[in-house]
Amino acid sequence: MGQYQSGQLNRYNPDAIACHYRYRPWLAWGRLLRIIWSFCGFILSLKWDEWQNQVEQNKGKRAIQLRELLTRLGPTFIKVGQALSTRPDLIRKDFLEELVKLQDQLPPFDNALAYKIIETQLERPVHEIFSELSPTPVAAASLGQVYHGRLLSGEEVAVKVQRPNLRPVMTLDLYLMRWAASWLAPWLPLNLGHDLTLIVDEFGIKLFEEIDYINEGRNAEKFANNFRNDPQVKIPSIYWRYTNTRVLTLEWINGFKLTDTKRIREAGLDPEAIIQIGVTSGLQQLLEHGFFHADPHPGNLFAIPDGRMAYIDFGMMDQLEETTKETLVDALVHLVNKDYTDLAEDFVKLGFLTPDTNICPIVPALEAVLGNAIGKNVGDFNFKTITDEFSELMYEYPFRVPAKFALIIRSLVTQEGIALSLNPNFKIVEVGYPYIARRLLTGESPELRRRLLNVLFKDGKFQWQRLENLIAIARTDRSFDVLPTAQMGLQFLLSDEGKFLRRQLVLALTEDDRLHTEEVQRLWNLVKDDLQPNRLFNVAIGMLTELSREGAAAILPKATSFVYFGGNESQSN
Repeated sequence: MGQYQSGQLNRYNPDAIACHYRYRPWLAWGRLLRIIWSFCGFILSLKWDEWQNQVEQNKGKRAIQLRELLTRLGPTFIKVGQALSTRPDLIRKDFLEELVKLQDQLPPFDNALAYKIIETQLERPVHEIFSELSPTPVAAASLGQVYHGRLLSGEEVAVKVQRPNLRPVMTLDLYLMRWAASWLAPWLPLNLGHDLTLIVDEFGIKLFEEIDYINEGRNAEKFANNFRNDPQVKIPSIYWRYTNTRVLTLEWINGFKLTDTKRIREAGLDPEAIIQIGVTSGLQQLLEHGFFHADPHPGNLFAIPDGRMAYIDFGMMDQLEETTKETLVDALVHLVNKDYTDLAEDFVKLGFLTPDTNICPIVPALEAVLGNAIGKNVGDFNFKTITDEFSELMYEYPFRVPAKFALIIRSLVTQEGIALSLNPNFKIVEVGYPYIARRLLTGESPELRRRLLNVLFKDGKFQWQRLENLIAIARTDRSFDVLPTAQMGLQFLLSDEGKFLRRQLVLALTEDDRLHTEEVQRLWNLVKDDLQPNRLFNVAIGMLTELSREGAAAILPKATSFVYFGGNESQSN
């Protein structure tokens, strides 16, 4: 109990919190009864509307009632409301319009108290720091409120001030959520409830990290470094001299929330282009950087007048291991290629299935459920459908949700929900899969190149259709140029690491020492539209160079590969 006194626990520790409230049961029961009473009243109101045939008449009133209920219950429940506000496919439109207000339109706390926190944390009067500071907050969120200011040195800034007494409220809610999770687990589908307390713990860890503004500043700088070469993504700078645990001073962002389609269009911006930046940057976070924004609701994402997209609020972030990133790429490719045996093995690697699980009976179940979710057209794929269909498997097979993946799933469905609010016909695969295809084709790391081999070969046979699909999908991205990709492919093909690919290509192209003309034609058809006459000359030079080096017997399969890869003499040296 000594680790938790007066709500001053700095890191989330469920054991210390449980010990604290075990000796103060009246606090826990009082809070629990208030939560139950609040939701019972709301549910009864909905039922009364049904009994009185007044659902349509009172729907606006009920939406306001739900928003106010979550606001009264405090930051933990406001976070739940924020997550729901990004799901137009889950929440009625009238509820959605009210829940969106939970992102940055919450009741502010006392302005004098906020100024006092600034002066206490920064150890100097406000007028010695800022030449201007808005007399009232410009936005109030679940954990703090934001002021618009200007430093004495002239920089325009946002000043984020934390709400008072956050830790005691959050620790009590997390204690009750953890207790409820352990009590509900036996009643939930097998293994869905198995790790439910771990999911609550993951949420608790992230909440405690989120209320440490020094940690948030470090996250922002790490995130900015990851996107330092991306001209489409903006991350605000942190002013460390004016930042402390409960006060964060950062660069002011002038822009429009991603859901404000009208203002985005009035600024001459294309919402579809903003969607593409958001989805691509989200995939980069998961599959390249491994460091991702776990709370990308519309209040944290802005379209900037210059066409960039800006991220703010870096309190809730998470880190993926390299092996997890690589396995996620595998799983996405296997899912779209409908390789359900490989997908089941990916679930084992990711922790959704234990290593001793017999995947044989699971494979046909995956095919039945996920095959239906994806549909005949890969463009029908969306994360909401997948998560809904996948939940059915929880009842029959020993799947479990690893705690870390609760945040990943939340991040993905949130980003998809934002895109759906901008475009109801949005399909995440139309942006996401070209990105994955391009990443595989331009794989700059040995791991990604090995994954390309896994895509192109199955049971020792070269999968022509998959290569055609990858190139066709990657070409849907207008910025994709097949020739630089081909040159990197050629470098890999002629390297020591490419021995396996060379051998497999020879086996695929030859049979009984005869090169199949139709296979050469198939390779040529893949890239002929991209090869210009001068590049064809380079191909010929490359072939002659190889011929003089290795002799005619070795050149035939490589020459065919040259035609595909569009290489030149500099790459072959």
